[in-house]
This record gives sequence, C-alpha cells and structure tokens, in this order.
Amino acid sequence: MSQILQKVAPIGESRDKELLKSASSYVYASRHGAELLAHVFFPETTGETGRSVVAFFHGGFWDTPMVSQFVPHCHHFASRGAVAVSFEYRVSSKNGTGPVEAVEDAKAALLWLHENADLLGIDAEKIAVAGAAGGAFLALQLAMQKHGKDTAIPQIPKAAILFSAVVNTTPKGQLSERFPDKKVAKALSPNRLVRRKLPPILLMHGKSDRVTPFEEVATFRRRMKWRGNRCKLLEFNGAEHSFFNFNVSHTNFEMTIGAADHFLLEQGLIPPAPEESH
Repeated sequence: MSQILQKVAPIGESRDKELLKSASSYVYASRHGAELLAHVFFPETTGETGRSVVAFFHGGFWDTPMVSQFVPHCHHFASRGAVAVSFEYRVSSKNGTGPVEAVEDAKAALLWLHENADLLGIDAEKIAVAGAAGGAFLALQLAMQKHGKDTAIPQIPKAAILFSAVVNTTPKGQLSERFPDKKVAKALSPNRLVRRKLPPILLMHGKSDRVTPFEEVATFRRRMKWRGNRCKLLEFNGAEHSFFNFNVSHTNFEMTIGAADHFLLEQGLIPPAPEESH
C-alpha cells in the first residue's frame, strides 16, 4: 500500500464539498507541500474485486481547479459497477504551475491506481481515462505514452473518453504559450504522438467550439484511423466548448454520458445495463 494513502476529508469550496461529500477522498501525491486528492466513488455493492476504473481529469486549461466537474459522471459509472475517480492536479491559479506539472500529476494518479488496486477493489488492467479540454490532454498523455517509456507506470489505459479535447499544442495549435517553450509544447502535443496500437478513443466535440476548434479533433481522428487505431468522433452541431457539462445542457449531458457508457460497454469495461441484459 502506498505510504501516502490516507483517508482525508474532501476539501475545496463549499460547492465542491457538497458535491464531493459522497466520495472517499485520498491523498495520491504530495508536491511541494500541496496534497493532491483522488475523490473515489464506489459502487453500492461492497466487497467486490476486479472492478473497472474510470479516471477523470477536469478541464480548466491547467489554470483553474474544477474537481467537481465530473461528479455527475462519477455517480453514473459507479451506478454501472465501476469505480469512478475524480483526480485533482496542480493548476496555475493555485500552485503556480503549468501543463508539464499537470502531466506529472496525471502519471502519478495512474500509478496510484496500480499501487492501490487491492485496496480499491479494482483490476489495474481495466482502467479507462477521461477528461475535458486540458484534462483531456492529460488523459491523452496517459493513453498515448509508449509502454515501458515511463517505467514507473506498468501499462497504458485500456480506453480514453475525451470532451472538447485539446489535441494540438504545437505553435500552430492552441496553448503552446502555456508550456516552458515551443519544443516542449510540440513534443507533448497529442497530434504528434499518434502511432499504431493505441487504445480505443472516443471524442465528443461541439462543432461551434471556438476554444478548442472542431477541425483539430477531426484531423486528429483521421490520423488515428490512418494508423489503424479505433477512434470515434461524435460531433454536436451548434454546441460550444462547455456543451457536455451537466449544468450547461442536461440534454447534451445525457447524450454524451450515454455515448460514453456504450463505448465502455463495447470495450468490456462495464457490464450491460440491467434492461439490456435480458
């Protein structure tokens, strides 16, 4: 068991505290005195092992803490028998950090899941990662890394679900100025990391997104398909950057979470819903 694994009370603003009150929160990493929390939502059934995991990384472009963003999604997937986790990570407004530090935290989060699989009752070979915007960028860093390149992480996730994803951080794309230099921004840009034998990816994106342009994810999908990878893009006409959030559009929330549910079912990471099992 990780030495830093210790149960703590959820922290954050009053709204976050209220939304996270049903989660079990653990310190998964400590960075320069800052404790980073994993907010874990367990299925109602207890004592089970070998469950799948859906690990969420919030949006905010590595600037704003938004850990409660995916709480509705966590509740849904916990109700479907998976262990769902909303991970905090360092952000500039709170920690004075950028995307490189956020990537380090995402890798630590994935390693924490592996190290504590028995405690959490999970199968470390059944991890799906998910995220929005900058959090989707973090999920892609985990899903697209070469096996064995980062020896601290045993294996890459089995699937990725991405909302309004940042896929091009080269100088011709978005947010390259947030990186230490253009070389680092280019090296970490997901559209430069495409190769064969990547895990299945589901992209959900608004066609009117002016923050992370739809054309970028469409190009990313073509590159993924050309390399023989499974990559599905669901486009939402007239939808803008935050279209999928529960507090923005209940209709789009239901549509996107339904698509994510079906995607994980296809990958064998969650069972059929009760009404589908007959």
